[in-house]
Amino acid sequence: MHNWFECKVRYDKTLDTGMIKTVTEPYLIDALSFTEAEARIMEEMRPYISGEFTVSDIKRVRFSDTFFNETGDRYFKAKLYFITLDEKSGAEKKTAVNMLVQASELKEAVETVEAEMKKTMIDYTFASVNETAIMDVFRYSAENKPREEE
Repeated sequence: MHNWFECKVRYDKTLDTGMIKTVTEPYLIDALSFTEAEARIMEEMRPYISGEFTVSDIKRVRFSDTFFNETGDRYFKAKLYFITLDEKSGAEKKTAVNMLVQASELKEAVETVEAEMKKTMIDYTFASVNETAIMDVFRYSAENKPREEE
């Protein structure tokens, strides 16, 4: 199970026009704690940013599932409702879940979620699919320090 943190990194970016502008960009990182998230985002961003940068915000985000497509250049948040029946009352119950999808366009993101959901027996409906501002996602990998799993 992944513990996702959205880290906002603030730095001076050189635009195509040559002007320098201070920007704050969100990145998603897999970490065990806020402290680890801050350390990992600083380590991951150091090679890409010349000059100083700060981590201006870190917040925990919950995604029940993530679907990565290396050809996709954007990240989409898909909100779905899982539909179950209450055995006692017979009433329909909807449980909201969020998924992160990497895709090139909105249609591709929806198709990816639909393809993955066909592999399950869960009844669902789409609530929304929105493009996020996330610039990149840094997943935990074997090259990183060993994680302590509970």
